[in-house]
Amino acid sequence: MDTGTILYGGVMTTNRITPSSLRRLKKAGTPIVALTAYDYITATLLDSAGVDVILVGDSVGMVVMGLSDTVGVKMESMIYHTSLVARGVRHALVVADLPFLSYHCSTSQALENAGRLLQDGGCFAVKLEGFRPELIRTMVDAGIPVMGHIGLTPQSYRLSGTYRISGRRQHEREDIIEQAKILEEAGCFSLVLEAMTPEPAREISELLSIPTIGIGAGPGCDGQILVLHDLVGLTTGEAPKFVRRYASVAGDISRAVTAYADDVRSRRFPSTEETYSEN
Repeated sequence: MDTGTILYGGVMTTNRITPSSLRRLKKAGTPIVALTAYDYITATLLDSAGVDVILVGDSVGMVVMGLSDTVGVKMESMIYHTSLVARGVRHALVVADLPFLSYHCSTSQALENAGRLLQDGGCFAVKLEGFRPELIRTMVDAGIPVMGHIGLTPQSYRLSGTYRISGRRQHEREDIIEQAKILEEAGCFSLVLEAMTPEPAREISELLSIPTIGIGAGPGCDGQILVLHDLVGLTTGEAPKFVRRYASVAGDISRAVTAYADDVRSRRFPSTEETYSEN
């Protein structure tokens, strides 16, 4: 997508994807492509492939850090991984999750931590879970772009004890739709809709002027996001219902390492061609 150029500090620079760019994509009917990344090399690969949004999700806790859920992810970890991703991105919109208890205690806490992600992490927007319209208004007024997140909210897993699909009952659908409308009015530039039936997700997408990005919310959203490790088959075990695997990287790595180990133990590696000569 050609986003043109801007004059910044007296220098012409290529303008990357912005929240306004996402709104234009929605208006044009062009689906938004979003994926997660947690490190520099992955971010460069996604960016060069033309991904619109790269989310540094608190899913890093489960995918990279080996935690059982996202609750154990701290601000320092999010800033660190966000900074790695930001260094590798030239085009996509980098969004970082505010982790558990980093915005729950007070407005000042939320502003400080969101500011740290932008200033120290280098992202261009933050995402927070749940229905917090007043907090979002304050953050947007402070100049912080906010992506909302409703439906299934993983940070609340320990409270509910289950990852529950939303929207199967009429009152749930009505609540979700009303929440989405209020969050748009509060200033969110986009909404993640997670693990809900397709009907409310489609209705929200049609009602709002801001784009929706679905994960397990059906085809009616304005865009889709997956955890990259799920998409390429780097995670093990059974994938969620909404995941489509496009590769089997875990198997490829296992086979490559096994072949390397065999070559080392049988002294087939390194070969003469892979050894420096004395001349």
